Amino acid sequence: MKTVTAKPQTDIERLNDRYRSAMMSFYMRRSVSRSDAEDMTQEVFVRLIASYSGEVENVDAYIFQIAANILRDRARKVKVRNSDMARQNLEDMDRVDLFDPSRILLGRESLRAVSKHLDDLPEKTRDIFILYRIEGLQQSDIASGYHISERAVRKHIAKAMEHIMRELSNEGQGG
Repeated sequence: MKTVTAKPQTDIERLNDRYRSAMMSFYMRRSVSRSDAEDMTQEVFVRLIASYSGEVENVDAYIFQIAANILRDRARKVKVRNSDMARQNLEDMDRVDLFDPSRILLGRESLRAVSKHLDDLPEKTRDIFILYRIEGLQQSDIASGYHISERAVRKHIAKAMEHIMRELSNEGQGG
C-alpha cells in the first residue's frame, strides 16, 4: 500500500484560507455582487502572488490595501464605461426624433397593453414584476422585502413576463 504524505501549505494558501472570507465580506459590504466579490477576491490573491516576497511587516494592511486598490480600479472602470455609454446614448438620441408623434403614440399604446395585462396577474406577482422591471430593485432586495427566496422572485418575474408576452402575442394574432 502506497503512503501519501500531505504537502505543506504554501504561504499563499495559508493567506487564502485566512483572508478569503474577510475579502468577500469586505467587497460585499461595499455593494459588490457575490460573483464580482469572488472575482475581486481572486484578483487580490493573483496580485499577492505576483508581488509577495514572504517578508511583509503587516500582512493584514498589505492584503486590504491590495483589495482597496482593486475596488478603486473597478470604480474607475465603471465610471469610464458609464461615461462612454452616456456619450453613445447622446449620439444615438441625435439620430432619433424622440418627439415624433407616431413614436409617442406607439409607446403609449404599448404601455396601455402591458398595463392591462399586468392587471390580470395576481397582486404579489404584479408587484414583484413592477419592483424589478420598472422600479429597478435588485432581486435580493425584493426577496428580503417579501420574505421569500430569490428563486421565488425569479419565478414571479418569469410568470409575469410569460403572461405579458403570451397576451401581447395573442393580440398580435387578432385573438
